[in-house]
Amino acid sequence: MDIKQLLQGIDCACGKKHTCPIDFVAVERGAAKHLETLCRKQNTLLIVADENTFLAAGEATLSALNGKNIKKVIFPGDSILIPNEDAVAAVNAQLSGAEKIIGIGSGVIQDLCKYVSHESGIPYCIVATAPSMDGYASTGAAMIMGGMKVTYPAGLPEAILADPAVLKDAPMEMIRAGYGDIVGKYSALNDWLLSREVNGEYFCQTIYDLTFDMVKQTLALAKGLMNRDEESVRVLMEALVVVGIAMSFAGSSRPASGSEHHLSHFFEITGIVHGKDYFPHGIDVAYSTIETARLREEILKNAFPDTQYRPTREEYVQEMNRLYGSVADGCIALQDKVGLYKKDMLSIYKAREENIRAILADMPTAQQIEEMLAAAGYDKAEFYALYGEEKIRDAILYAKELKDRYTVLWLYYDLFGGK
Repeated sequence: MDIKQLLQGIDCACGKKHTCPIDFVAVERGAAKHLETLCRKQNTLLIVADENTFLAAGEATLSALNGKNIKKVIFPGDSILIPNEDAVAAVNAQLSGAEKIIGIGSGVIQDLCKYVSHESGIPYCIVATAPSMDGYASTGAAMIMGGMKVTYPAGLPEAILADPAVLKDAPMEMIRAGYGDIVGKYSALNDWLLSREVNGEYFCQTIYDLTFDMVKQTLALAKGLMNRDEESVRVLMEALVVVGIAMSFAGSSRPASGSEHHLSHFFEITGIVHGKDYFPHGIDVAYSTIETARLREEILKNAFPDTQYRPTREEYVQEMNRLYGSVADGCIALQDKVGLYKKDMLSIYKAREENIRAILADMPTAQQIEEMLAAAGYDKAEFYALYGEEKIRDAILYAKELKDRYTVLWLYYDLFGGK
């Protein structure tokens, strides 16, 4: 896929003009050298990194910025960096006088820079250090504010610079996470089709096909990625960037984030709230894709019931407090606003059952997803060992509370949530 051509935009058959206003993308050896040109008009730059990412690409970044006034925010590398109010405050404390932000890192660093850039109006570039997620070219900043996972509207980087020689040396867990994040698009795209059928949600076949092409391309990379093959890592990184562009085209993360991401967010948020371990985002997305595929199979095996499942308000609030603790009120308020709990969904499902079943069936099975992931070193046993069946069941029923997006989690809950 020609990224440069995509960045020029598409006059689409869906009736929209799709754009992604990123000035420059380089996935190549020595990519950081382009900062010299990209920052030629600025004198004071703020570098945001952690100790590990700065070790990976800091020297190349500083070399390209030789002669500039450099400020730095370097987070500790021995703990998980959470993109919350404290992290934002640490960046803002060094922001005065900066004319451009240079992020060195991947998911969390990217989100921090994206958020601060949007809030301050100061542009940013990202020097990628891992092919671990698809948000490099997307407009949303995934933050944790007030304990809640919130995706804020945010601007795009001026440039994405990724050196495959750096990327291939990222922790293997992060390389596997990028692969898993792409495999998760099977679930996200199926959810998009489902919501179009159920809710009449906007859908674009061009964006769908663009994202799906990246899935097919990535599946061939598993062996090379496990061997840290530089070309395989380069192709994965380009696929992640293209999926981000697809999200920018859509104006939301819908093409790339569905029920599998909701489960991942559940494990992350409840882990933070209750002080429990959780996997990196892409790893959780990958394993959660197996679970959402299994849900689709379960729905297909059963007749649609004659009544829609709904707990009492008291039961619902009790479950929210048990699972989400200090952020339960935020979840409840969000779903009160969304209003799906008050809606008669069953009549819609019954009227469109044939099409709904066809959509659910048009996806790899849970076993096939598991095999795709096994090729990149995934073993579902570790997923169950960390979370256990009860927590995974809780996620299936209540991960949907974290977002205002319709997915197969709502369909399953409406039909079989009480069983």
